[in-house]
Amino acid sequence: MTEPPTTVARGGLRRTTVRDVAENAIREMILAGELSPQTRLNEVTIAEELGISRGPLREAIQRLASEGLLEIVPHKGAFVTAVEEKELRQLYELRIAIETYSARKACASLPPAGRQAIMQALEGAQTALKSDAAYPADMDFHRSLVAMADNAALDQALREVNAKISIARRRSAREPARAREAYQEHEAIAEALLAGHAARTAKLLEAHLWRSFESAVALLLR
Repeated sequence: MTEPPTTVARGGLRRTTVRDVAENAIREMILAGELSPQTRLNEVTIAEELGISRGPLREAIQRLASEGLLEIVPHKGAFVTAVEEKELRQLYELRIAIETYSARKACASLPPAGRQAIMQALEGAQTALKSDAAYPADMDFHRSLVAMADNAALDQALREVNAKISIARRRSAREPARAREAYQEHEAIAEALLAGHAARTAKLLEAHLWRSFESAVALLLR
């Protein structure tokens, strides 16, 4: 079996391995809804589709399990994680705490690069929404906001929380009405943030995230 080439790290650059290719492919299948919650992964089929051996595929599965996207059941295999409403609510509560704290901190000292990142995220989303119903995942407004707090621990905490809620959140973002509502809410949050109004930014952000939760729950219950 011919496997994808490996990019060797030079000058401190991260190397791309066969496992990375498999990990990214499976993650996208999950987030795009091609693999539904509670679906068992067929390792043979996936390995054949990706043109790789099962060794690096299993390594990728272990990585995705550590992110919370997959659940490994002994003697049965790997299944796409299903998040229940109670757990999703708890995850959103944690996400709100992380993001509102970050927003307040950013309002106290907003660097020029942070302003630029927020505006670029909004502009990119506006352009994408003109031709696509899904909110663009590669221009994540929320990651930009938390990054402005300049706290690596908060960044990591947000990534871990989002790994568990990403399935429902991405499906919600693919709903045309919710995607456009989210953009309008982001605009209001950015306006308050750039004006340095910490309390208003946090209030708008919390309301926005609860609406995101409600939209995600509605899809889980379908």
